[in-house]
Amino acid sequence: MHVPEDAIEERFLAASGPGGQNVNKVATACQLRCDVFKLGLHPETWRRLKVIAGSRLSTSGELIITARRYRTQEANRADARDRLMEMLAKAEEREARRVKTKPSKSARAKRVDAKKGRGVVKAARAKVRLD
Repeated sequence: MHVPEDAIEERFLAASGPGGQNVNKVATACQLRCDVFKLGLHPETWRRLKVIAGSRLSTSGELIITARRYRTQEANRADARDRLMEMLAKAEEREARRVKTKPSKSARAKRVDAKKGRGVVKAARAKVRLD
């Protein structure tokens, strides 16, 4: 899927975690914001994307991905874009339809026999009544 550049906005911010002075001085983390409405997704794809994105999707339809895995801006930028593409590709996959199946006659008979057998075992555990 192709994502138009006007649907994406990138900001670079200071990353947290290890890295020493580099983390304090350089804004290496990338926050990618994608306006999902500009993508023109199919309603089913949109529904699946909402589930996949979860809390990363804002109420205004912005998908927010923060990448801070790497120490360079470019690597984090590429990582954020890759994650966006993976998410969109996953949302485009259709779920396999479930084919209803019936158990065979012999399978139903075996199930009933097993239930009767368990019932006999449980009945044998009951207190003996002297009627």
